[in-house]
Amino acid sequence: MQQDKQPSYHPVVFRDRAAGYAFLTRSTAQSQQTIEWDDGHTYPVIDVEISSESHPFYTGRARIYTGRARTVDAEGRVARFERRYGRAESGEAT
Repeated sequence: MQQDKQPSYHPVVFRDRAAGYAFLTRSTAQSQQTIEWDDGHTYPVIDVEISSESHPFYTGRARIYTGRARTVDAEGRVARFERRYGRAESGEAT
């Protein structure tokens, strides 16, 4: 394998500005900005718009088109279904 063909794979800090969260991983991404990490070493830092700390799928919050945030939970959906269609207490359908 030719040595000059592969990109440099090195430690990089990804920082989610929206959530105030940063994590250290390995990547081929390049950056001129650096940050001093908890271990005392200096690493390149990449600012990202969204990560697992701020993504709606991982946080349980979803954006709707009105700009308001709503919480996605299965228990609330069941309760709403039972309110809407009723739950037969005596065994008969309503």
